[in-house]
Amino acid sequence: MNQITHLPGFPDPIHDSQKTFRALLDAHARPGTPYLITANLTIPQGLNSGCAAACLTLFDLDVQVWLQPSFEPQVKAWLLFHTGCRFTTQPEQADFAVIQNIDKFTELSNFNSGTPEKPETSTTLLIQLESFSAGRTVVLTAPGILKEQIISPQVPLHFWESWAKNHQSYPLGLDAFLFAKNSVIGLPRTTKSGNLE
Repeated sequence: MNQITHLPGFPDPIHDSQKTFRALLDAHARPGTPYLITANLTIPQGLNSGCAAACLTLFDLDVQVWLQPSFEPQVKAWLLFHTGCRFTTQPEQADFAVIQNIDKFTELSNFNSGTPEKPETSTTLLIQLESFSAGRTVVLTAPGILKEQIISPQVPLHFWESWAKNHQSYPLGLDAFLFAKNSVIGLPRTTKSGNLE
């Protein structure tokens, strides 16, 4: 375990976290547009580099994280060592959720969608994917998209069905980031998905 926890984090913590945070902000400001995350990380097996960089940037002592049970224990140990975050097994208590295999996760409604008084307290999803291509083609519309954005990430149909319900609950609802290797796509709750006609 010591070998895993002592894998280095960001080579340049201040600048790497700033650049990663900027990529995440841009991804949510322009839903569906991929942004490159440039941090050079040595990561434990099971995390891709983009998601790992986001975790190091967003997690700290004050947040609770839900990890999909399919992750190996070394991922939890690495995140704990580098961020000090707390972990929960209850999805509704999570500030962030890290999902390794969206095919095996069906219920977005299990997570915290916020309250009318504090919609910003909802869970943010960090979802790892194999690719941003070769999946079902969907059309996104949202603030930040001039007309429409067409994407085809490798997520199952049930994800888009759940996402439609999530969008309908606005201003409550979840926000999400999709990660493929070292790139990120943002899906804020304001993003509506539809079929390509």
